[in-house]
Amino acid sequence: MSKSLYLINTAADFPTYFGAEMVGAMGLKPATTIADLAIPTVAAMAPESFDVRLCDENLTPIDFDLAADYVAITGKVSQWGRMREVARTFRERGRTVIIGGPFASLCPDVVGEHCDILVRGEIEEIAAGFFSDLASASFKDEYVGTRPSLDLSPRARWDLYPNDQVLLGSLQTSRGCPFQCEFCDVIEYLGRLQRHKSVANVLHELDELYRFGYRSVFLCDDNFTVARSRAKELLTALKGWNDRCDDGKVVFSTQLSIDAARDDRLVELCAEAGLIQAFIGIETPNMDSLRESRKRQNMGVNLVDQIQKLYDRGIMIIAGMIVGFDNDGHDIFERQYEFATQASMPIVTLGSLVAPAATPLHDRLQEEGRLLADGSEVAAMPWSTNIVPRMMSQEELLRGVRWLANKLYAPEAFGDRLLSFLARVGERRDPRHRSARSGGAGEPRRAVESGGREIISRLTALGPEEARMAYRVFGAVSRNPQGFEFAKAAMFHYAQIRYMYDQGQFWDSHIAGEDQPF
Repeated sequence: MSKSLYLINTAADFPTYFGAEMVGAMGLKPATTIADLAIPTVAAMAPESFDVRLCDENLTPIDFDLAADYVAITGKVSQWGRMREVARTFRERGRTVIIGGPFASLCPDVVGEHCDILVRGEIEEIAAGFFSDLASASFKDEYVGTRPSLDLSPRARWDLYPNDQVLLGSLQTSRGCPFQCEFCDVIEYLGRLQRHKSVANVLHELDELYRFGYRSVFLCDDNFTVARSRAKELLTALKGWNDRCDDGKVVFSTQLSIDAARDDRLVELCAEAGLIQAFIGIETPNMDSLRESRKRQNMGVNLVDQIQKLYDRGIMIIAGMIVGFDNDGHDIFERQYEFATQASMPIVTLGSLVAPAATPLHDRLQEEGRLLADGSEVAAMPWSTNIVPRMMSQEELLRGVRWLANKLYAPEAFGDRLLSFLARVGERRDPRHRSARSGGAGEPRRAVESGGREIISRLTALGPEEARMAYRVFGAVSRNPQGFEFAKAAMFHYAQIRYMYDQGQFWDSHIAGEDQPF
């Protein structure tokens, strides 16, 4: 007898930097920025005898009345509150609930009591036995995955996913990172030995995303360029693949570390392959804090100069920044603001330092008695932390972060950084400019690609300062196709961040106008 499986990626507990909740707030169909890769990948591992349905709650409501034999839930720490609520509701209705994913892998003791089956780690090598147990209803309470070859990971079932509501497709070419950043939980559940998917399999997965209409793809590796010879081989293949596409070219975004800028040929290949945006953990201009956190790959260089090397090749960066390290004094907030301004970084994802479960930072602060009572169930967001800072009070930390966030995203300051970036960025090697044709786009994609009208409308509704900034920026780039594309992307991020801050009751224009945080 066949079994039914309902795979759910829950919504986050609050709007996030890389969400797209703002699109729904504009009155458009709900959207997400990056397609969830987990649920369609697990769906591809299920035997044909299973009836599988997917739900990305960012896009479609959860059907709590669905009579599925198994309900499987995945998510990160930022989703844990909602994951717990969804699990409880289904269990109360008699469903067998499975929870897996990053948070379950890092905090099994926290998650285990909220589900019938706990899955830790990566599932590829244990999938056959796992699904066999589900089919026979003779399952165990817990399954522990391995660190498999990525070529065991199947092509995701995008045919089951609402692709028309997504801005970026997602594809993973590697897992793990060799660096030792004290606050990073990725290496704790994916390992420091980076594993790579074969180039052939990457291209096959790209073919599938292309078939479903994606012309923008996020390469969701933890650090795409850290293995440089491998990255160069793959980037060369991506360029060749793009050159062969005759129904619109594809642009890429990914995550990389700033040390990639030390290799000119690597950065050039990124641009040639169609990489137009990268998230980079800059963290802080405070060298003592980088040393403390073992972020050695950011040391020994001028960070602004390294950022400019990416700009020179037409690559926009989104900078991850953190405040609250042990070596951060009261001046760190102004230093961070000055650094972002000097580097002309329009988009900064700012967070208070947190100590995620299983990290060296968590262990150290627990030993020092500097973890707060809510432990590790805290996402890296501006308005919360689970640590007791060393050089300031927690109240001072959160007050300073709020000042910095409001200062960075005050309309005039954001507009100044964006226009400065546009003046500094080199030619965008957008492969889509080599083709007059483009793939179909769903409504959310049109919200970004239609010339920015919806974004301008959203921003002008926020207030007169925001309206002046939007018209100033779009007016400056209206006759510059390359600048217009960068401006649209940055404005989309800005609108989402302002929505996130508003929903988190974090935005305060009075604070944004103050010269100093204290």
